[in-house]
Formats: sequence, structure tokens, C-alpha cells
Amino acid sequence: MFNYINSLAKAKEPFLFVSDFKAQHIDVILLKDLAKADVEFCIDEGYKKNLHVECFTKKVVSFESYKKKFDKVIEQIKCGNTYLLNLTQPTKIETNLTLKEIYSLANAHYKLRYKERFVCFSPEKFIQINNNKISTYPMKGTIDASIEGAKEKILNNQKEMAEHTMVVDLLRNDLSMVALNVRVKKFRYITKIDSGKKTLLQVSSHISGELRDGWQQHLGDILQKLLPAGSISGTPKKKTVEIIEDVEGYERGFFSGVFGVFDGESFDSGVMIRFVERTKDGLVYKSGGGITLDSDAKSEYNEMVDKVYLP
Repeated sequence: MFNYINSLAKAKEPFLFVSDFKAQHIDVILLKDLAKADVEFCIDEGYKKNLHVECFTKKVVSFESYKKKFDKVIEQIKCGNTYLLNLTQPTKIETNLTLKEIYSLANAHYKLRYKERFVCFSPEKFIQINNNKISTYPMKGTIDASIEGAKEKILNNQKEMAEHTMVVDLLRNDLSMVALNVRVKKFRYITKIDSGKKTLLQVSSHISGELRDGWQQHLGDILQKLLPAGSISGTPKKKTVEIIEDVEGYERGFFSGVFGVFDGESFDSGVMIRFVERTKDGLVYKSGGGITLDSDAKSEYNEMVDKVYLP
């Protein structure tokens, strides 16, 4: 499939790319065939906000169940097998809305409805490629904007600083596999995210590098080397993904994978977080957060629950 992406991009044929977390199940849809594929997407940083009310109820996993998995992650960190691991869990939700209606209501830079299987509405970029420049924008660190001194608290929190620094280092190394002159252009800046009932402050960084002329004919190879997304897995990536599979106890599937669009000249993509999936047991919303040695189980659990929302 990655060779197919190479050939499409070389021919400047616009397409949509959708990959699951482990880059084992990949779909590529020509944009001219999108309508009959029953797939919708939108990439828009200047979206106009839709107004809506809370549209679903949620039944989260118990804190006791979460903490058992959290403790296993901490054990792996103490053994030196991982330094940062993004621990996620599924939350059962109930709603009268269809996936198509959820897609229409959600406010996000990156939105995708993939048939009747799932919807994601993500604030997080994966990679952007324009004019031979490749950029990635890892997001790590979230705080309720209504907390007094929220910006200063999140930027001065040593645990959050360590977690963010590890992700930036991982993605800087990832980009170095495919690009030249990789550097961190902006470190730990704040963006605001509407999470429905509250506004969140999110900490991001901007890393960029340079690609050689003709990168389009190697676009599939670039994606293959960069997946899975480091910001939603952890470091070191290969071992951390193995631990995730052992600890989480469920299949992420397309959650925390990537979708992107090649328009014939440039490429833009997002990490598939803020994710609702149809399962045989009903709808589930998958969410989580990064765990380091300094993480507090209750705080991480609350963050996972807070991320179950329609923006």
C-alpha cells in the first residue's frame, strides 16, 4: 500500500489516506471517488464554530480498573522498558445522534467520518508537507483554562515539561529519518481548545525539516517510517507499542492512527484522537494521556475522562 501511495503522489493524483494505529490496516481513496466510498473529511484551521449541547452520556471504566493498568505502566518505566507511554481506554457512550450527525456537529481542525465505522474530530496535526518543508506539531500537556494561572501552571509543571520534552525529542528523531536540517522551531506554546463544557489549554511544539526535490514519489515511504505517531504511542516507540498492546486490554484499531490528504502538490494530516467508534456493543469513545514516572494515577484518569467530549 505504501508503494501505491508513492505512485499516486508521483502522478500528482489527489487522495485520502487513512491508517490504523499500527499502520497494519490502511485505506487509500482517490478524492474523485470519495462520495461513493461513504467517507467525509474536513481539514480547516479556520473553522466556524457550531453551537451544540452535550449530546451523549458516558459510562467510563472504573478508577480501580484504570489504576491496575496505570501501575503496570509504571512498573515498565521503572524497569527501563519505556519512558513515556500513552495509556488509553474505551468509554461506552449513548446518544441519539448518528455518526454522520456527530461529524456535522463537531468543531475541529481535522474531521473524518469513515463510513459507519467511526468519527474523529482531532485538534492534533501529524505532519504537513509544503514546498519541500515537512513539519510536525506534537501536543502534550492539557489544563482547564478556567483554573487560576492555568497557563503558568501548565508551562511550569515539571512532569508536563518532562513528558513534552520526551515527545519532542522522539519526533525530532523521527523526522531526521526522512528529512534534513531538522530543528525545533517553537517549543511549548499554548493553544486553546473548546471541549464543549469547558475551554482547555493545550501545549504544543513545532518541529520542521527539509525534504529533497521529488519527495512526492517517496511519500508512502515517509509515512511508513513515521508511523505510528510518536505523540500517541511513546518512547522508545517499538517497545512502548508492545507494552501498550499488553497493558491496555483492547484493540485501538483506527483510534490514534492517522488520516491525511494529498492534494496533488502538498500533504496535510492529523492524528485520529477525539474518536467515536461503532462496535458490536454500541458506541465507544477512546481517549487517554501520556504516563511518565512522575504521573499521578488520579490526575491521569481524570484527564482521560475529560477528553470524552464533543467539541
